[in-house]
Amino acid sequence: MAALARWCVRNRLATILLWLLALGGTATAAVVTGTAYSNDYEVPGTESGHATRLLTDGFPDLGGDSDTVVWHTAAGTVRAAAVEQTMTHALEKIADLPGVASVAGPYDDQGSDRISKDGHTAYATVVFEDRAEDIDKAEAQAVVDTAEAARSDGLQVELGGSAIALTEPSGGHLAEVVGVVVAALVLFLAFGSLAASLLPIATALVGVGTAYAGIALLGHAMTVADFAPMLGMLIGLGVGIDYALFIVTRHRRGLKRGLTVAEAATNAVATTGRAVVFAGATVCIALLGMLILRLSFLNGVAIAASLTVVLTVAASVTLLPALLSRIGLRALSRRERRRLADHGPQPEPPTGLAARWSAFVERHPKLLGTLALVVIAVLALPTFSLRLGTSDQGNAPRSATTRQAYDLLAEGFGAGVNGPLTLVTGVQGAEDRLALDNLDTALRTTEGVASVTPVTFDSDGHTAYLTVVPESAPQSQRTSELVDRLRTEVLPRAEAGTSLDVQVGGVTAGYDDFADVIVGKLPLFVGVVIGLGCLLLLLAFRSVGIPLKAAVMNVAAVAAAFGIVVAVFQWGWGSELLGLGRAGPIEPFLPVIMVSVLFGLSMDYQVFLVGRMYEEWLETGDNRRAVRVGLAETSRVINSAAVIMISVFLAFVLSGDRVIAMFGIALAAAVALDAFVLRTLLVPALMHLLGGANWWLPRWLEKRLPRISIEPPECRAAHERLAAVVPTQALEKEPRADVRDIAG
Repeated sequence: MAALARWCVRNRLATILLWLLALGGTATAAVVTGTAYSNDYEVPGTESGHATRLLTDGFPDLGGDSDTVVWHTAAGTVRAAAVEQTMTHALEKIADLPGVASVAGPYDDQGSDRISKDGHTAYATVVFEDRAEDIDKAEAQAVVDTAEAARSDGLQVELGGSAIALTEPSGGHLAEVVGVVVAALVLFLAFGSLAASLLPIATALVGVGTAYAGIALLGHAMTVADFAPMLGMLIGLGVGIDYALFIVTRHRRGLKRGLTVAEAATNAVATTGRAVVFAGATVCIALLGMLILRLSFLNGVAIAASLTVVLTVAASVTLLPALLSRIGLRALSRRERRRLADHGPQPEPPTGLAARWSAFVERHPKLLGTLALVVIAVLALPTFSLRLGTSDQGNAPRSATTRQAYDLLAEGFGAGVNGPLTLVTGVQGAEDRLALDNLDTALRTTEGVASVTPVTFDSDGHTAYLTVVPESAPQSQRTSELVDRLRTEVLPRAEAGTSLDVQVGGVTAGYDDFADVIVGKLPLFVGVVIGLGCLLLLLAFRSVGIPLKAAVMNVAAVAAAFGIVVAVFQWGWGSELLGLGRAGPIEPFLPVIMVSVLFGLSMDYQVFLVGRMYEEWLETGDNRRAVRVGLAETSRVINSAAVIMISVFLAFVLSGDRVIAMFGIALAAAVALDAFVLRTLLVPALMHLLGGANWWLPRWLEKRLPRISIEPPECRAAHERLAAVVPTQALEKEPRADVRDIAG
C-alpha cells in the first residue's frame, strides 16, 4: 500500500489523468451503446416461468408488453356518441403507431366486457411488438401523447402498464445532488477546510461515475435490473465519501504531527487505506454472496454493486492521495495552519465530548447496554409482520397516470382486473378439450374468482389458455391464497384422468414463485455471508468474541431496519406523505440485497472502531483502556461518516422510485442504528462487561490462523517521542487531558 501511495503522490498528474480517462472512456462507450436493463423475475423451474414459455411458444402475438388506455366520465356514460367517437379515433391512431402490434377496444362485439357495469369507465388493451425492456421510450411516449390528446373537461384518460411507466418522469438527479451537498456541508464542518471537504466528494464522484457507466455496459452482457445503477450510485456515494473521509482524516492528523504532505498522504494510505481495502472487500464479499442464490436477476445487481464498491475503493487509495499531495497544506484549515506554523507539531489526544462519552460508557455499561437493546428490540417488532411481494402501479404516487389508471380499473371492474392469472396447458385430444370446458365451469365457482374468460386455443390446437380475474388486488394475500388453491386443489381435480398439465402464470403467480425461491434460499445465503464476515474478522482481530458480537450486531441492525421499512412501506406510515405511494408488500429481493449491503457497511464501522481498540489492547493489555481509547478516538469520525451516509441514503427518497426509496430508507435507518446505537453504545458496553474475554482465542486455533494486519499499530511510544521534540513552553500554553489517563 505504501509503494502504491508513493507512486500516486509522485505521479499525481498521471494518476488524475488516468482516472479522468477511465471516466470519460466508459461514459462515452455507455452513451454510444445505450442501456439494456431488464427486470426479469422469471426463475427457471417455477410453474409461472413454465406457463410464460408455453404461452409465448403457442401464442407468439402475446409475447409483447400489454398496456391499457383507461377513460372515465363522471357525467353520462362512455357509450355516449361523442365519447365513443373521440376514443375510437384515438385508438385507431394508436394502432397505427410504430411498435404497436394491436389494439383491442370496448366498442366492438367482443369488447363489451371492457365497459364497467355503471357505464362510467372503459379501457382498451394496447399490445406492443416487444417486451417492456426492449420498447423504445419514444414509442411508448407516442402512445401516451396520442391517448392524452383525447382528454377533455368531461373525459378523463389515463394509461397503465410497464411500457407506459417508462415515460413517467423520475426525480432526475435531484437525489444525488442533495446527498452530495449535505455530505459536503458535513465535511466542511468536520474539517474547516473547503479543499479538504471537496476531495472526498470528488473522489467518490469519479469512482461512482465510472461505475455507473460501467453498469450500463454490463447490461449488454448479462441481466441487470433497471434499478441497479441507482442502487450502485446510492451505495457508492455512501461508502466512497466515507472511505475518503477516513483517509483524509488520517492525512490531516499526519500533517498536524509534522509530517510532510507526501509523507502524510503515503502514511494515510499505508495505514487507514489498508482498513479501507479490507472494509471494501468485506462489502464486496457480502454483495457477491448473492451469486449463491443462482438467480440471474440478482446476479446482475450483485456484480453491478460490487463493481461500484471496487472502483470507489480504488479511487480512495490512488486518486485521493494524488489530490491530497496537489492541495498541500490546504487540507488543514487556516487556523490549523497558523497553529502549526506558530507552535510546531503537537500530540493530539482526543478530548471534549468524545472523551467524556467514552468515559461515561465505561461507568455505566449495563444501563446503556440495556437501553440499546430495548431500542433495537422495539424497532425490530414490525419485522415479524413482514410480507414479501412485488409492488405495482397501484403503489405509485397519486399524481402518476399509471396509478390513476390502476385505480380507475379497480373501481370500475374490481381490484383483480389489474393482475389477472393466466392458466396455460398443452392439449392432446378431445378428452383434454372436454376437461378444459369443465375446468371453465369449476373455476367460476372457486372461492376468490371474479370472472373467467373462455378457453382460447392456438392455431394448431395444441396449446390453450384462459384468464382468471381474482376478486382481490394483485398484491393481496387473498390473491396469493387463490394461486395456491388453484395449484393444490382445483387444477389437480380437473387434470385427473387426462394428459392436461395446467400451469398457473401471471403477475401475482410469478412474483409469488420468485419470493418463494428467495425465501427458501435465504437461510443458506445469510449463513454464508455471516460466516465469511466472521472468518475475516477472526483473521484480523484474532479473537472469537469480536466476530460473534459483530454477527449478532449485524443481524440486530438488519432486523431493526426492516422494522422501519415495514412500518413505512407495508403499513403505510407516512408513505403517501413522502410521495412514495400507498402501502404495499416488501419487494422479495429486498431482504437479500439488504443483508448483503448492510452486513458489508456495518463491517466498516466494526473495523475502524474495534481496529483502534485492538491496537491499544496489543500495546497495553488493558481491556478497559483499550475500549475507552478506541471509542474516544474513532467515535467522532464514525459519527461524521454515518451522518454523511445517512444523508446520501435519505436523499434517494427524492428519486421518485419506490424500490430505490425503500433501499434508501432501509440503509439510512440501519446505518443510523449501527453508528449511534450499536457501535458507540452497545458494542463498547458489552466489551467493558466481557473484559479480557473479548480477545480470547484458543491456542490451537492461534497456531493455525494466518497472520494478517488491517492497520499497523500506532504505538504510544511514537506519541511520546513526538511529544519530546515539541517545545516545552508550547505544551504549557495549552495543556490537554489525555483520554488514556481518564479513568472510567
